[in-house]
Amino acid sequence: MKMNEADTRAELIDPKLKAAGWGNAELSFIRREVICPGRIITGGKRTNKVPCDYVLTYKGRKLAAVEAKKESLSYTEGVRQAKDYAERLQCRIAYATNGHEIYQIDMQTGVEGLVDDYLSPDALWALTFETGQYAAEKDYTTTWRERFAAVPFEDKGGTFYPRYYQENAINNVLEAIARGDTKILLTLATGTGKTAIAFHLAWKLFQSRWRLKSRLEPDAEKRRPRILFLADRNILADQAYNSFSAFPEDALLRIASDELSRLNKHATDKMNTVESAKVRAMQTRNVPKNAAVFFTIFQTFMTGKDDEGEDAPYFGDYPQDFFDFIIIDECHRGGANDESSWREVLDYFSPAVQLGLTATPKRKDNVDTYAYFGEPVYSYTLKQGVNDGFLTPFKVYPIVGTMDEYVYTPGDGVVIKGEPEPGKLYTEGDFNRIISIPAREEMRVRYWMDKINPHEKTIVFCAKQEHAGEVRDYINQYA
Repeated sequence: MKMNEADTRAELIDPKLKAAGWGNAELSFIRREVICPGRIITGGKRTNKVPCDYVLTYKGRKLAAVEAKKESLSYTEGVRQAKDYAERLQCRIAYATNGHEIYQIDMQTGVEGLVDDYLSPDALWALTFETGQYAAEKDYTTTWRERFAAVPFEDKGGTFYPRYYQENAINNVLEAIARGDTKILLTLATGTGKTAIAFHLAWKLFQSRWRLKSRLEPDAEKRRPRILFLADRNILADQAYNSFSAFPEDALLRIASDELSRLNKHATDKMNTVESAKVRAMQTRNVPKNAAVFFTIFQTFMTGKDDEGEDAPYFGDYPQDFFDFIIIDECHRGGANDESSWREVLDYFSPAVQLGLTATPKRKDNVDTYAYFGEPVYSYTLKQGVNDGFLTPFKVYPIVGTMDEYVYTPGDGVVIKGEPEPGKLYTEGDFNRIISIPAREEMRVRYWMDKINPHEKTIVFCAKQEHAGEVRDYINQYA
């Protein structure tokens, strides 16, 4: 009698994997992984999960995906799935098997065919990292790859383990760091957890004691790195600071403008008690330096005045090589722009390895970002997030209205908020930014509220905070 899939795995596949060294050799593991939960469909239900029967992991890296079929089926039934899983997990090798026949696919070269046995952990590691593009890599790259992989992901009690695409992003950034890249870019859709990726990267760099001074000579220095998380809004910096709570408390520091002002007021008061002009001249402004991971916003670093009241940004009080690794959140919003004043910060700290995080794919209005950082080492799109079930699908309902344009004429009876100019044409981009027409907004809110399910979660994007308050009031009136 032919065995079902569970028996096929237990009686035929598992013994062959163990015979090849999987699960026996040190640092080798056989795992079953649910790659993604499945796309969200009507009523909050989901399509089927995407599980991989076996993921072969060695030295902290996923090297092969195995799709198992029951004994009575041909291995060919699992080839497509095996390739899909290996591609998602960035595995070099995919296997499809029915317990008797083993079909191996090299995802890099495209070579595939029947084999007698599974590759051993060491053989698969060598194939993945010692051939092709890796054949001529430097010794320090190999050393750092293994040191990074040896640091387990910090899962904060099982709630923070990275999703498959986050792990791909983390590994690709660490590969770039290991080979000596200094500017790195990640592009991931909004809501896919870029802050979690930043945390895991910082964690692995911190625990492996990677530093700028030791990146080419891994055994040269053992001090932990200094890492800067740089955002353009306080809410993003605060969110990141809270997300890094697994670090020792004394390793984290939030640099806020009021703290800088307080530190330097104290320093000024102290200087005023010193009579010697020579001593006063030797005094410098205080900036916080006693931490491993720093969080701040561009605006805070750009503030500061010298003794004559001239602009003297605080970032200049740090040595240029003070930070080893800088994470720039939402980097498309100005930090990489050639004409942005914030670019001064990145240029000043140019010795550091700089990682840009963005949700915006390459397009005309953000070419500076890609010119500065280069092409992303990993991308995960909105479409992928929706199809995998990590993001909720959405529908676009065009709002049909009678006022897409408006020319202000005094006395025309239209109630307007703002200061409109007589005879000026106002278009869609001007509404709720320059002027607001309450009747127009109320009609638009009523229209889309008739379209949505009031029992499902909804996010409303508005032009600015004042507009958001008006929309909120209309929703409450109409609900």
